[in-house]
Amino acid sequence: MFRTQVTDLIRHERIRTTEAKAKEVQGMVEKVITLGKKGSLNHRRQALAFITDENIVRKVFDDLAPRYSTRTGGYTRLVRMEPRKGDGASMALLELLQ
Repeated sequence: MFRTQVTDLIRHERIRTTEAKAKEVQGMVEKVITLGKKGSLNHRRQALAFITDENIVRKVFDDLAPRYSTRTGGYTRLVRMEPRKGDGASMALLELLQ
């Protein structure tokens, strides 16, 4: 489930999910982007082991890594939203920074 959410966040650059899931996914995305910044073949293979879509891994290494080359971390933003209507679960918007 988390691998899918990490893939969707990188693909769409924004997802809406529960706050607990967003906090877990946030750390995983940060690690994948850090692998992209390192850029070696070994790091690409590590990213492919976690993210199964090759196009998304290519996006991390070719687009996101240069975008965040000057940042040492903090590639995502977590914004709390209103509770979900059905069960009252606290929702959050997790997005990649520009």
